[in-house]
This record gives sequence, structure tokens and C-alpha cells, in this order.
Amino acid sequence: MSSQKPLIIQSDRTLMLEVGHPGYIECRDFLSLFAELVKSPEFIHTYRVTPLSLWNAAALDVPIKEIIEGLEKFSRYSIPSNVIVDMREWYETYGKLVLQKVAEDYLELEVKDSRVLERIRNNKSLEHFWVDNDGRDGFFIPQVRRGDLKHALIKAGYPVKDLCGYLDGERFDITLRSIDLDGESFALRDYQKDAVDLFYCAGEKTGGSGVIVLPCGSGKTIIGLGTIARISTQTLIIATNNVSVTQWRDELISRTHIKETDIGEFTGRVKKIKPITITTYQMLTHRQTKDSPFHNLDIFTEHNWGLIIYDEVHMLPAPVFRATTAIQARRRLGLTATLVREDGKEDDVFALIGPKRYDVPWKTLESRGYIAKAICCEYRVPLSSEEELTYAHADKRAKFRIAAENQRKKELVCELLENHAGESILVIGQFISQLEKLARSLGLPIITGKTRQDDREKLYDKFRQGSINTLVVSKVANFSVDLPDASVMIQISGTYGSRQEEAQRLGRILRPKEHTSHFYTLVSKGTVEQTFGTNRQLFLVEQGYRYQIRYF
Repeated sequence: MSSQKPLIIQSDRTLMLEVGHPGYIECRDFLSLFAELVKSPEFIHTYRVTPLSLWNAAALDVPIKEIIEGLEKFSRYSIPSNVIVDMREWYETYGKLVLQKVAEDYLELEVKDSRVLERIRNNKSLEHFWVDNDGRDGFFIPQVRRGDLKHALIKAGYPVKDLCGYLDGERFDITLRSIDLDGESFALRDYQKDAVDLFYCAGEKTGGSGVIVLPCGSGKTIIGLGTIARISTQTLIIATNNVSVTQWRDELISRTHIKETDIGEFTGRVKKIKPITITTYQMLTHRQTKDSPFHNLDIFTEHNWGLIIYDEVHMLPAPVFRATTAIQARRRLGLTATLVREDGKEDDVFALIGPKRYDVPWKTLESRGYIAKAICCEYRVPLSSEEELTYAHADKRAKFRIAAENQRKKELVCELLENHAGESILVIGQFISQLEKLARSLGLPIITGKTRQDDREKLYDKFRQGSINTLVVSKVANFSVDLPDASVMIQISGTYGSRQEEAQRLGRILRPKEHTSHFYTLVSKGTVEQTFGTNRQLFLVEQGYRYQIRYF
């Protein structure tokens, strides 16, 4: 079979790729430009083409001709004609609606397709956007409704190419150091420079908003610093937690010539607005009761920011999405390891933050030594006879918890700790009671959401310095925690089938090092946890990682 071409294209727009084929890697990297991985069993991986995946390809200027020629190159059989037609239509939808500034307070939506023009003209849900502009023919909207219109149109299946430009914000000159405060040489890597260039786009209206997709450990924060230096304007940085705020602050001080007094924090600890201000999603969405207003969201509009950076943009909560619709005149940079959102709102990110501007396969950076090599292994652990009986009589939700807290996982954790004695190891899980019990029985330090910030930072420092080499952590360690020396991750439970979480957790051990990292996932054999585990692996398989399956 492998002597034939590796790809089978079906009329429902699913693409089936033979894993064992010599052309697998080349074809997989090609498909990642415009298709989404759906499932990945041992021998055949299934992808699908969607309007959003093709809009991102169009925004990256991947020519549709190149996509179709590539499909013809890899396809084992002739491509169904409807697939080509649909792909062309979806791809060409991007660019048919162009939003441009025509006056200080008004924008015009230019529609370059007569059929789409009629549909928009007769769409009742869009009527409230249009305003009269001295009797001129066309679709005109107030400047302040820029984001609302883009959001409404993408929900109707029409992505908007926004060429309205951006406000410069208040000028704030900042430059990068060539030697950081640790005395190490510092410069952006080639791919980091490319990412900054593609986002900024020489200051043109076609740039200035969008998402950079790179693995953890590859220096997304450095891209943020490079972008701030390139634009040299007052900047708001939104991070996932207070540890991440500290990390951003430390990187700014160490790698730029900024004065410490020019960096502000807007958190539960400190509330200072400075030329460079760092806050958290939780802080922005904090309110006294569920019916109270989000007062802290005013930080978006009360200050003359020229750039807003959304760290881990796939975590963007709904209130921040809504606030982002009002600041479309500000440059917006999203940073993430994966565009996958478990709530399915990838199109909101596309419309309100911007399209994918830069993406490099994880294995490409691994081959160049920029991130560590990693071996992924799933251990399938049987339940005890007592737990098996409890599991059989439980409802679906309880079944997952029982499987996740499988008592026999502790035996395997002990074995893995012994096998990797002397290495830096993270044991991570979803359920606090499970983690606390494990940490207590093995005498290991633990960090959860209840751990005081000062205590967390002390433990992280000890872990970095090597005075402790094993740390039990809850999902607070999923995002933006600087653990450069971690080389082993033991995942004893996770958030159902979350692909983004799997990617983030692997990323915690991918910082460059001389030896190979190991990522272990422990699931209960023959349970719903094993089923969810298969879904969790999807994104990493797409990036080129293979999971070894072992039994305990």
C-alpha cells in the first residue's frame, strides 16, 4: 500500500493520511497549513477542511493554487470535484469583505461579490449596523462598532479583512539589550524575528492584529518583547496568572532597557498603571457578584494603549472578548501554543484578535534544537476489583472521576520516579484531593490554587535551583509557569479530552536541554478516561509526536 500516494480525499472533505507511508511527514506538514486533525489512531489519521482553516491559510498568503497542487501531489485517487469547489469558495470568501476607514468617525464595508452583497443587504440581523453617510451608497458604520460588525459577520460565515489601520497610542520608546542582566548574549532567533515582522507588517494596515502560534519553551514572551520594541508604544499585557505576570516583568527588566519604574502591575496585589502594564484575565473579569458589572474592563479604553498582548490567547474569557470588540483600533497580538479552544470559539479569536500570522510545527523547532526532544507515553492502568465494581454502577460524570483517581496510579508514579531519579520531575493532575493524597503519602512538595503566591515562588525557585527535584502541581502550572529545568512530566489526571491542556502540559518540559524529555500520561484501562485521553493527544499527534502505549 505504501508504494502508492499517502492521502485519500473523500467527498465529505475528510482527508485520510496513511501514517506508515514514506511521504507521511511531508504530507502531514503540508496539511497543517489548511486542515484540522480530527482523529489519530495508529495507522490512519483523519483531517478535515473547514472554512476557518482555509481563512487562516488565506490570511497567511498560502496560495489556493499551491494547496490544490499539493493535494493532487499527495492524493492516491482523483480528488472529488466538490471538494475543490468548496475549498476555492471558502478560501476566496476571505477578502470579499473589506472594512476601510472613510472618515474620522465612520468606516465602510466594501463587498466585492454581488451575491454576498445581496445577502448582506437583506440580512435583517445586520440592519442595525448601517448608518447614513450623506446619502452615499454603501454600507457605513460608526467607528465604535468595528468589532461588533466583524463578530456578527463571521458568525454569518463572512470573515472581514480589516484595513482600517490602528491608533498609534502614546509613544514609549523601548529597546532590547544585546547582553541581558545575567550577562548572557541576547538576540531574537530567526523565527522570532519572522514572527514579529509578519505581525507588524512594516506598519501597514494589513498587519497589526493576529495570533502567533509556537510551542511552549520556544520564546513566545521574547516575541512579545520584540513586538513592543518594534512598535515602541504604551502596551497592556494580559497574562493567565500572577506567576506569569512576574515572569513577564522579569523578562522585560532583564532583556530590555526599560526602567523598573515604567512597569506597572494591575493585580490583586498591586494596581499601578504604567507605560507597560501587566494584568491577568482573572483580574479583568473580577466582579463582586455574578450580576455586578466588570469595572476592571475599563482598563482597555481608559488608557491610550498602542498595543495589547493577549498571552495564552486561547484562554480568552467571554467578557474579554466583548471588551475586545470595542478596541479594534488598537494593535492586538495573541500568543499561544495552540489555537484549539474547547468551547469552539476559534472564529471569535479570528474576528476579534486577528488571523493566524505565524505558525511553526513543533517538530521543526525540535530538529533545530530550539526545543527539547520528547518521548510521549500513555500507560493504561487497570482499576482494582473494588474500583471496577464502583465504576460499573456509577453515572458518566462519576465514572470519569473514579477512573482519574485510580488508586493503582500511585504504584506507577513511584516506579516512574525511581526510573528518573535525579531528574527534574513534575507530577500534575486535575483533582486537588488526589494530588494532596499523593503528595502526602510520598512526602513531596505540592502547589495548588490554595498555595500562597510567596510560597509558590519559593518552591519554584527551589525546583529551578535543584534543591528539590520533584514537584506535585495542580492545573495552576498549565500556563506560563517558568520551569526551565523540568524534563519529566507525569500526568495522573486531566480535564476530560482537552487538547489544549495536553499541549500546554507537554510544553512545560520542552525548554532546550541536552537530554530527551519524557511525558507520561496515566489513564485507567478500558474506561472513559482512556477515551478522553485519545482526544487529548490529537493536537500533539498533528505536531508529529507519537504516543507509545504501555500497560501496567
